[in-house]
Amino acid sequence: MLRGRAGTAGARPAGTRPARRPPTTRRRGGFLSGPPGENRLRRLYEQARRTWDRPLTAYYLILGSALLITVLGLVMVYSASMIKALELSLPASYFFRKQFVAAVIGTALLLAASRMPAKLHRALAYPLLAVTVFLMVLVQIPGIGVAIGGNQNWISLGGPFMLQPSEFGKLALVLWGADLLARKQDRRLLTQWKHMLVPLVPVAFLLLGLIMLGGDMGTAILLTAILFGLLWLAGAPTRLFAGVLGFAAFVGFVLISNNANRMSRLACTGATDLGPKGECWQAVHGIYALASGGWFGSGLGASVEKWGQLPEPHTDFIFAITGEELGLAGTLSVLALFAALGYAGIRVAGRTEDPFVRYAAGGVTTWITAQAVVNIGAVLGLLPIAGVPLPLFSYGGSSLLPTMFAVGLLIAFAREDPAAKAALAMRRTVLGKGAGVRWKTMRRRVKKRPSGER
Repeated sequence: MLRGRAGTAGARPAGTRPARRPPTTRRRGGFLSGPPGENRLRRLYEQARRTWDRPLTAYYLILGSALLITVLGLVMVYSASMIKALELSLPASYFFRKQFVAAVIGTALLLAASRMPAKLHRALAYPLLAVTVFLMVLVQIPGIGVAIGGNQNWISLGGPFMLQPSEFGKLALVLWGADLLARKQDRRLLTQWKHMLVPLVPVAFLLLGLIMLGGDMGTAILLTAILFGLLWLAGAPTRLFAGVLGFAAFVGFVLISNNANRMSRLACTGATDLGPKGECWQAVHGIYALASGGWFGSGLGASVEKWGQLPEPHTDFIFAITGEELGLAGTLSVLALFAALGYAGIRVAGRTEDPFVRYAAGGVTTWITAQAVVNIGAVLGLLPIAGVPLPLFSYGGSSLLPTMFAVGLLIAFAREDPAAKAALAMRRTVLGKGAGVRWKTMRRRVKKRPSGER
């Protein structure tokens, strides 16, 4: 009886259910967990973090975002340039075909650069710089250089093809500057300010001077950004960095204040009125194009501003046409792709132990990010119109070719990471074994027929 009473002492009354623990005290694996919704979010966060930290994340981000930007750029170049081509009595696909040819050549350069080792990239630094300086000098020779839009920065290659050597100057400065700083770091010379500045800053100022002779202020700004990016990565002291930045700002102020066209562009920053003489026409109509796009745009090819209202719809202001035709969703997609490309470049530069790879990856990331910010900021009215194309997106083969080669650099550096290299080797091994197993399995399923069987 006592045993029976003891066994029924803790029994629950009939018709009642056992008490449940609150969700906040549920145990899983010996740890207290939160509510089901919170646990689901935590698992998704951990899964996303593990995916983000995989060795090949930067590799896929660079390759995927660059290709998507280029393909979307081809579509928008065709849409934005149709009316401009017809105005010039040219076929509607004229600019698209030229951009497509440049994209094919650029893809070949990207693949070649992605397969080249870092030593070969370093070997190309000095020849590329010498050829670029030579071509930039040829631009200033009468009869050889061609002036477009008031700037003499072009060389005719015959027929409709033109070359802008200053675009290759950005790639030359990145490779040469990265090689120079890497060699000085190996010799432990970067602790002295004179070795950090000389000859990097004088050569950069030589390129800037040749560019400014042609009047291309936008490209000069980008070269200055690349120079500051390299100095920042090299660990320049704050005083030295501020001194070079102050000198560059003073020179820029003098160059802008002494040019009426540049002063008018500066005055049209954030303008909502065309001005008494229409000097802010391009800036205001760029805002009109973005504002009329709404959330999802008017539809691909349905832009109104490209019908003679917005100058340069397929080059400097192609982002405005994208906003008008694809809406806020399209512009945010472009911004997300550039953000992914910039993050992947920073990740490659931050995870390497090779100084050349760190400087080159940081320089390329600075170049592409700064150019995108300058172009998009001008379209949004936040920055003066600098006349630089949106990288990988706007029309222009001279801008597309070196940029795609630079993306190939980032891909090569991402592949050279030890963890990424091991992951790629393992994937090739697994795929090779899987193909072999399937091939053998297929052979085993084939039954030999007797000689007399038909």
